[in-house]
Amino acid sequence: MVARGKPGSDDHSARPSGGLASGLAGLVLGPALQLQQAELWPAWAHAGLLLAGLLLFAAPWLGRPRLAGLQAALLLAGAACAAAGVTGLRAEARLQARLPSALEGRDLQLTGVVAAMPQRSDAGVRFRFRVEAALASGQPVPVPQDLLLGWYGGPEAAAAGRVDLQRTPPDLRPGQRWQLVARLKAPHGHVNPHGFDYELWLWEQGLQATGYVRAGPREAPTLLAQTWRHPVERARHAVRDALFAHVPDARLAGVLAALVVGDQGAIDRADWNVFRATGVAHLMSISGLHVTMFAWLAAGLIGAAWRRVPGLMLRWPAPHAALVGGALCAAAYALFAGWGVPAQRTVCMLATVALLRLAGRGWPWPAIWLAAAAVVVTADPWSLAQAGFWLSFVAVGVLFATTRAEVPPERATRLARATRFLRQLVREQVVVTVALTPLSLLLFQQVSAVGLLANLVAIPWVTLVVTPLGLAGVLWAPLWTLGALAVDALGGLLQLLALLPGATWSSPAAPLWAGAAGVAGGLLLAMQGPLAWRLLGLPLLLPVLLWQAPRPAEGRFELLAADVGQGNAVIVRTAHHTLVYDTGPAYSRETDAGQRVLVPLLRAGGETVAQVVLSHRDQDHTGGAAAVLRMQPQAGLLSSLEADHPLLRLRPGRACVAGSSWRWDGVHFEVLHPPAGEPPRGVRPNAVSCVLRISTAEGAALLAGDIEQPQEAALVRAGAPLEADFLLVPHHGSTTSSSTPFLVAVSPAVAVVQAGYRNRFGHPAPVVLQRLRDRGIQVVASAECGAAHWRSWAPGEVLCQRKLTPRYWHHRAKEG
Repeated sequence: MVARGKPGSDDHSARPSGGLASGLAGLVLGPALQLQQAELWPAWAHAGLLLAGLLLFAAPWLGRPRLAGLQAALLLAGAACAAAGVTGLRAEARLQARLPSALEGRDLQLTGVVAAMPQRSDAGVRFRFRVEAALASGQPVPVPQDLLLGWYGGPEAAAAGRVDLQRTPPDLRPGQRWQLVARLKAPHGHVNPHGFDYELWLWEQGLQATGYVRAGPREAPTLLAQTWRHPVERARHAVRDALFAHVPDARLAGVLAALVVGDQGAIDRADWNVFRATGVAHLMSISGLHVTMFAWLAAGLIGAAWRRVPGLMLRWPAPHAALVGGALCAAAYALFAGWGVPAQRTVCMLATVALLRLAGRGWPWPAIWLAAAAVVVTADPWSLAQAGFWLSFVAVGVLFATTRAEVPPERATRLARATRFLRQLVREQVVVTVALTPLSLLLFQQVSAVGLLANLVAIPWVTLVVTPLGLAGVLWAPLWTLGALAVDALGGLLQLLALLPGATWSSPAAPLWAGAAGVAGGLLLAMQGPLAWRLLGLPLLLPVLLWQAPRPAEGRFELLAADVGQGNAVIVRTAHHTLVYDTGPAYSRETDAGQRVLVPLLRAGGETVAQVVLSHRDQDHTGGAAAVLRMQPQAGLLSSLEADHPLLRLRPGRACVAGSSWRWDGVHFEVLHPPAGEPPRGVRPNAVSCVLRISTAEGAALLAGDIEQPQEAALVRAGAPLEADFLLVPHHGSTTSSSTPFLVAVSPAVAVVQAGYRNRFGHPAPVVLQRLRDRGIQVVASAECGAAHWRSWAPGEVLCQRKLTPRYWHHRAKEG
């Protein structure tokens, strides 16, 4: 047996050395620094970094430095350099596998296998496709091995005139080999301040291209075979199908599917809103709590069974068998549930603890915590850029640091034990809430004010009731009915909490230094120690809690043309007012630009919107309006929508009529179009677009909606004050707009085109781009720029979000 040293004893065999701790820290630090590269270094540079790291790592043993601090520094630097080099080489390999630009938008015949559980929605199905062969015009071509494909179709596609998408998607299953025709494009997402990095998500998943299946009359996807490949995914798919077949309420079944097989996409959007508002969203996926509970249950069963077989007891102690069996079962559950970052973190931590106990080593909690982080980062360096990584590891670290080891009395009653358990549960939840609130504000600019109460109920209910019933239902389906009832009961309580006034609290996005100070303050408050020392954390919280985003000075304004894809959405800010012009497209029935882009942007800026302007009724301009209006109940609505439009039932508003104007903070707003009166019968919605001019003594901006050349000509003939430094290009750069006389009248220095990357309309049209450039106008397209920042006091300058926050995994779109 290995002797265990007392605190302060010289037992070096049971505790990690300072060198090991430095090496583990370096394994996390190196990838964190490499992820900051805007452009990926050449492969030889990363190889040199790896070699230098190995040399530094070997130096303490070759030179035997006497100073422990120098040894630790060399090990830290060596591990960091080596880990950064390996991460860079892995990134270079992924970039080499990207889709050649010459193949984007072409019809490619692909043969391959459905590699993961497909995700269904009202619009169709999305699935991971592993390519075995690819042909273009009958010739083999190189494409990435793993693709994210969408198969859309049915009545909606037919109504939209998409003849290439009319074939309804079949019941796709993992392991099926298909031959199909698809159009691919490079991974390209929306890049906005404080927005979700879709390109990073694709990169982390190893997906170097996305696309859609052409399923029209001329293209006939063919099922070639049902293979035995991807057995885990096939099992997940079978369980999900069985669960939805047994539970008739799709919303309840969706929550159970998320907890059992990790299908978070099955949860209804309205339910996600409730979970976020009450701070329990972390429980509705495979979290560390679920994996730990499963490991604990499995270890208990394995240990009990092991003790019943004397022969097994003689070969290996039951506690060791239970420890290993519990860790292996937890890993199997995490793998079956999708192997997300929280599950990875928990499995790594359980495995580390199990190995240390088997070896008879008693590491302190910081070393265990650091070892688990190093393992997760080594396996997936890009998880460091995900919010879930930091929330998970900070929460676990806080619990490690603040949990006191309590020895229960030998003859404690069941009531006393239950009371002690509940007291510990409440204390841990309070500690985690205090510690994570500043981090949540830094990452999401929002926290739930009812989260503490909601989690006190939801954590034991989901962990000890809902999840076990969901897992047991895999063996006996009737238990899923009980699980659905448990989900329904919890959902009713959470909805009541979400409806309470002030259920969520938002704060503007603070700078990194303020966020870091707030996190340190929260950790200090949550730590053990004298109250006087812990209260020193309160001043550190103030910057992140009281931060206010800077605004333009009086008589100035700025605007942000958000990156929403194929649609218009602009946020205009003056010294004390905010206006939203158009709200982007609806991406599907489940999500839109308002919910996905504008709401986070407005929350990050701490905006109170005074006016929402909807230029006209088209979905690429009004798709996100409902989400924005729900978030901003005080906002007025100005639009050219018809009187019976559903949005006007949600928020009555005023008609957009030429000649109306107002002034905010020394900034003049004037509507130039459409004219008063009912539009002629049969007129296109584009023709009644609300054209808004915003001006100061320093500069002016013209937001033109989707007006076309007849409306442009009418404005020029009427002598409307069109001159502006900034032009939101009409109709996304369509050939129907941006006539030469109109451009002459506006004479902008900057023209911004809001259009989706490789959109099916061909916007912006090459002839329009040439017309703009011939006049010396700087053209900025959202596909290349991301969100575009423009300020009235610097009228000739546009700041592009892709250039402000560049990362090597971001796609570089070529200018049209």
